Amino acid sequence: MIARFALVAALMFATSAVADVPASSLARIVVPSHDIKRGDVIGDSDLVYQNVNAAAMIAGIASSMDQLDGMEARRFLRAGEALRLDDVRHPILVTKGSNVTMTFSAPGIALTETGKAMSEGGMGETVTVLNPVSYKQISAVVTGSGQVSVGDPVTNIPAQLASAQP
Repeated sequence: MIARFALVAALMFATSAVADVPASSLARIVVPSHDIKRGDVIGDSDLVYQNVNAAAMIAGIASSMDQLDGMEARRFLRAGEALRLDDVRHPILVTKGSNVTMTFSAPGIALTETGKAMSEGGMGETVTVLNPVSYKQISAVVTGSGQVSVGDPVTNIPAQLASAQP
């Protein structure tokens, strides 16, 4: 919390001192144009660019609207404050405890089964799914709302065989 306050204070100071800084030492960042509540999905109309002193910049500050478009706010975001990439995430498509459709695809075959999500995740994120038949936990990638794709073990067999050889 103290680090976040220091970051906000440094960036607020940097934006107030922009008039005294040469244009070559300015950096363009993305800030909310209005307050955004936790859980809200962010669109381009929610964001504006703001110039700040480049010396006050730290890693992880959003500098492009493309980085934030379609993302969900992890916390309350105040208008005009710098956004860190950690402040947003992909919208949750699989919730913990929900039933999901697991899909396994290999050349010439496609299998589907229902499983139970043991963690939550957004598009492209890895979640843990419980297979109700074997009671094994499987890592899968979220491909849609309530849908996950299980990795292709067939393509991993040559790599596993190669690593098993003396």
